[in-house]
Amino acid sequence: MPGERELVLVGAGLAGCLLAILLCRRGWKVTVYERRGDPRVKGYESGRSINLALAERGRHALEQAGVLEAVMRQAVMMRGRMVHGRDGPTRLHRYGRDDSEVIWSVHRADLNPTLLEAAERAGAPVHFHRRLHTVDFDAGYARLIDDRDDQPHDIRFRTLVGTDGAGSALRAAMVRKAGLVERTEFLDHSYKELTIPPAADGGFRMEPHALHIWPRGRYMCIALPNDERTFTVTVFLPNQAAPGSGDPCFASVRSGAEVRALFDRDFPDALPLIPDLERDWEHHPPGLLGTLYLDRWHLDGRAVLVGDAAHAMVPFHGQGMNCAFEDCLAMVEAMERHGSLEAAFAAYEVERKPNAAAIQAMALENYIEMRDRVDDAGFQLQRELELALQQRHPQRFVPHYTMVTFMRVPYAVALWRSQVQRQILTEATRGRASLDGIDWEALARAVRERLPPLEGAR
Repeated sequence: MPGERELVLVGAGLAGCLLAILLCRRGWKVTVYERRGDPRVKGYESGRSINLALAERGRHALEQAGVLEAVMRQAVMMRGRMVHGRDGPTRLHRYGRDDSEVIWSVHRADLNPTLLEAAERAGAPVHFHRRLHTVDFDAGYARLIDDRDDQPHDIRFRTLVGTDGAGSALRAAMVRKAGLVERTEFLDHSYKELTIPPAADGGFRMEPHALHIWPRGRYMCIALPNDERTFTVTVFLPNQAAPGSGDPCFASVRSGAEVRALFDRDFPDALPLIPDLERDWEHHPPGLLGTLYLDRWHLDGRAVLVGDAAHAMVPFHGQGMNCAFEDCLAMVEAMERHGSLEAAFAAYEVERKPNAAAIQAMALENYIEMRDRVDDAGFQLQRELELALQQRHPQRFVPHYTMVTFMRVPYAVALWRSQVQRQILTEATRGRASLDGIDWEALARAVRERLPPLEGAR
């Protein structure tokens, strides 16, 4: 049997590579198996990927692994949301107070190879074209299949770690073995990806330091910058239009002509920037959007799940990768604190499960904000008041986005405080068109009574 400090990771994506680095740096012997080919090989097609937004939680984990500097060389700063109205003008809604509170756009095609190379340098061998097929948890055997020739590859293990994403094969094996209860709730919306190429002079064709968003009620379009001066454009539409709404949907926008008509009507300033619109629309199938709920994440000390394999979420808060990276750090720290893997995995699950549930809920809620509320006058008034209260009570009233994105406050704490703060904002702005005449003393009392000081707030 493998030694006591040996682990097998199933999945060489972002979380798998980062976890391998963190474990190797702590003296563990790690072997990684990946069902796909090596993304560093020219011509390898990694599939669709909504651009990744790197925030403080993810940056901290990368820093602990010693790879932050390499990753940041590929990142593009985003100061806020650049909102494109129907009538043409754009407005930048900052995420934070200044350039110390920003997020970073990174492309999976750049990030995954960087982390892979770092994992291999740390001492973790990575075997590609190895799809997990069957697992005998009692005997400590697993069979992996090379889908290129259907050849089996058998391995022995003490512990398997599932970093193989939302469609996790290890999770499926754990469900069969231990009866884990899983549920995936799919949105009635899907997405397609398109590309804005560089300008003729090689530069960006829009403001690069922003997440561009075209909010249109029940649907929207977004665009994130890439280091190679392109933008990855993602269109989110209902699968079927609501009765009588007249909204576009994937059932009604299928051909190149239909998507051109959609952009001409709803996203006209983006239309001339996407030369391959019709072709890409017809050739890229819609991607599904779902939230995975799982009652348990580990099988004593023999198996444990990390990241999307345990708690996949919709991408609307940009926290899926950051949450997965935070998982990795939490797990290795639990392994250092506890004498057995079973105790460590149990402690990791107790710590992370409520936080994962909180960010899953906030990600679903943020979709409504992005596609509908961000361009609403009432929402903007609440945002104005939120910033004013943050300035007056910096230790207590910390905006939702700040807690989630620029701090490492536990997600569950951020969710609770955000709910309290939203109640205060809603009550204070009800029936108002501006902040003129607002009762600042009453608001101060409400903030002091309902919000305890938050450690780390500034």
